[in-house]
Amino acid sequence: MRFFVNHLPDYKDGSEVEIPVTDLQERIRNIVDAIVQNVQPRNPRNRDGGLYVGSAGIAYALWYISMTGGFPKDAMRFLSLSKKYIDVAVEFEKGSAKSMGPSFLCGTCGVHAVGALYYQTSASQSDGSNQAAAQFLQSYANFAAVCAPENFLQCGSDELLVGRAGYLCGVQLLAQKVGKQVLSPEVVHSLCATVVQSGRKYSRRHNSPCPLMYAYYETEYLGAAHGLSGILQVLLGFPEYIKSDPSAEKDIRDSVEFLVTCLENKGNIPPALDECGRQVRPAEQELLHWCHGAPGVVYLFAKAYLTWKEEAYLNACKKCSEITWTKGLLKKGPGICHGVAGNGYVFLLMYRLTGEKKYLHQALQFASFMEEKKFCKEASTPDTPYSLFEGYAGTICFLADLMQPDKAEFPFFNVF
Repeated sequence: MRFFVNHLPDYKDGSEVEIPVTDLQERIRNIVDAIVQNVQPRNPRNRDGGLYVGSAGIAYALWYISMTGGFPKDAMRFLSLSKKYIDVAVEFEKGSAKSMGPSFLCGTCGVHAVGALYYQTSASQSDGSNQAAAQFLQSYANFAAVCAPENFLQCGSDELLVGRAGYLCGVQLLAQKVGKQVLSPEVVHSLCATVVQSGRKYSRRHNSPCPLMYAYYETEYLGAAHGLSGILQVLLGFPEYIKSDPSAEKDIRDSVEFLVTCLENKGNIPPALDECGRQVRPAEQELLHWCHGAPGVVYLFAKAYLTWKEEAYLNACKKCSEITWTKGLLKKGPGICHGVAGNGYVFLLMYRLTGEKKYLHQALQFASFMEEKKFCKEASTPDTPYSLFEGYAGTICFLADLMQPDKAEFPFFNVF
């Protein structure tokens, strides 16, 4: 099986939920120390991989935990470490011949987004940080021209990991975190319209049951990293565009409705369209990850609920969270893309959506499980065990968010 059987105690109605702040702080400090010891910024094998598995992702995690306010004595150290990792990542991207420039999670623009975050919010204003931040923001804005052609990538131009939706995700991040609109409304609307038009054309060409459909390397994925749900979620993050084009809103909403129909009785979403509506793989081989499955699609349903206030979308979120509790203790490790921390984030999302204490309890239980002997002994070690999406850098974001559950957000995926 891909997951550990969940023997964790579930929430008892009416019970209080205590957040073990001191313990979480200590765990985070220990993980930071392990990252510093095992991931040397200038080691060539650590510089590649962008935000997903590279130094830039570690820089983001260190920056993020320093911003939470939960580490008054450690924040400056975390920021100093963040600078070391982001500066090396930027240096690598400048000299890399194989850089995936417009890819937010894997390429240059994502690295420059984190550079902008650091220099805009963390450095003193007397050391040139304003100029550095402005340069990073301008660099990010320049990639809009690369993403403008409908088919600028042969493998699939619209998905989150390397495509246009990922680029737009970074635009949202910078607006949320530093209050900077790096693109004009006209450019944003043009890119969103291109995403919608691309999805319509593909859907018509392939007689898709969904009004918007996309393919990545010829596979019609439905999940968050590669697939329909991640693309739709990003589009919903631009409400001005949605309001400006009723036909686009209708196709987006109908596409969300289609994904609701793809929810299996047990609450999971298959990874690709060809598995929707029929059982292709044994239940124990289900993909229940942020990248593929309910733990990623739940963010779309949450955004749809916040946008249109339909209870059906909240009910879909609840189904996703139920199967994540049952089968979400993944053996693939602690990461946020396909690990226990990423699935734990589902409960923090649900806590913010509903205020129900049971979800905070479940998130804390997933955090505790990562310290159990069974997990430490039997879970797989990721290829990049300290990275943001595969490893412990993402875990410290999750643990830090347990200390501030009313503000918790999956990295780059804040739907509120």
